[in-house]
Amino acid sequence: MQNQTTLARLSDKVSAMVDQYKMIKEENEALRVEMVKLQAQNELKNQEIEKLTEQNALKDSEIESIVEKLESIMA
Repeated sequence: MQNQTTLARLSDKVSAMVDQYKMIKEENEALRVEMVKLQAQNELKNQEIEKLTEQNALKDSEIESIVEKLESIMA
């Protein structure tokens, strides 16, 4: 009778571990999907930053050109 009880307890513990494993596996997959989504968002933001940096450099160049023209007119 004691062996049956021990076997039943062991079976319950194994079942609990399997359930916990399945839950952790599902959570891991959800986190993996979210990570991929966040990486894609990060890449889009990096591209936008690069575009804005280039636009800023062009504007700086335009400003520099205007300043040079003003200086030549005032000289």
